[in-house]
Amino acid sequence: MSSPPTMADAPTPVDASAPAEAAPSADPGPRAPMRLLRAVGARLVAVASVLLGAATLAFVGLKLLPGDPVATLLGPQTTASPAVRAQIRADYGFDEPVLRQYLHYLGELLHGRLGESYQLQQPVSALIGEQFRPTLELASAALGLAVVIAVVSAITTAGRRSGLRSALSAWELVAVSTPSFWLGIVLLTVFSFRLQWFPVAGTEGVQTLVLPAVTLALPIAGVLAQVLREGLETALAEPFVVTARARGLSRIAVRVRHAFRHAAIPLLTLSGWLTGTLLGGTVLVEKVFARPGIGALTLQSVNTKDMPVVMGVVLLAALVFVVISQVTDLLYLVIDPRLRKG
Repeated sequence: MSSPPTMADAPTPVDASAPAEAAPSADPGPRAPMRLLRAVGARLVAVASVLLGAATLAFVGLKLLPGDPVATLLGPQTTASPAVRAQIRADYGFDEPVLRQYLHYLGELLHGRLGESYQLQQPVSALIGEQFRPTLELASAALGLAVVIAVVSAITTAGRRSGLRSALSAWELVAVSTPSFWLGIVLLTVFSFRLQWFPVAGTEGVQTLVLPAVTLALPIAGVLAQVLREGLETALAEPFVVTARARGLSRIAVRVRHAFRHAAIPLLTLSGWLTGTLLGGTVLVEKVFARPGIGALTLQSVNTKDMPVVMGVVLLAALVFVVISQVTDLLYLVIDPRLRKG
């Protein structure tokens, strides 16, 4: 006959309020640094591949151009003798096999040498360095102004069916559809020639930057506002908006502090892409406002078949796109912490 159960045999009660014992976390050990190194290595390989592809395409484009490069160097009015032409061909390496020319070209790029301009007889790196600052100032001002206009327009009209939204949507459509060179001519005629509020041309002072920046910014702002408004309206339909409103936040606070962060990823993606395209998009605007810059240099080099300069600009454009792409990927992690996992 079994004995009655004693207190020692009773199950020990569990305190529900006591925290559960945490499971031992897996020690990443040396794997985390290795994963980081692999990720950094993969990005560096991607950057090098893009630059190599751009350099190769630029070299192939140079070789596929019709005509004699020596004739381009000397100009159409030259009376150089065949001996002089042969000497120039040997000095520039035009008489060597194409593969050797290509490898020599890559070697020069690795040492930071982009060659010498056919027409100006100056290093390409020096020419690009002189013209890059005005273009960078113009592109930065235009993008900053476009983002401000787009954010204000989208936040004030997202989720609303009002006359203001209809008016801003119509303005965005007109801005996107308007050619930048025509818009620049209109702004120049009104604000420079008639009202004389801004200088007609030049790069001295902030006033000379206003009209070119507005010319580039308005079409970009129209695109960014449409994308951001759609993202805001999607975010405003999420449950967290009801929770934020229940906590007493105003409509504008919910839009700025919560919904905007959810809608910022598409805005950031498009802004990064547009920043790269501004490098080539400044050509017509610089021409209209008689501003120096990469666009004007590229147009002059194409017209005179100064291919070393054109190839240098192609490589610069590739480098800008690569840098902006990497910066955009890093900003994704700042905006959305969920992307940092793993």
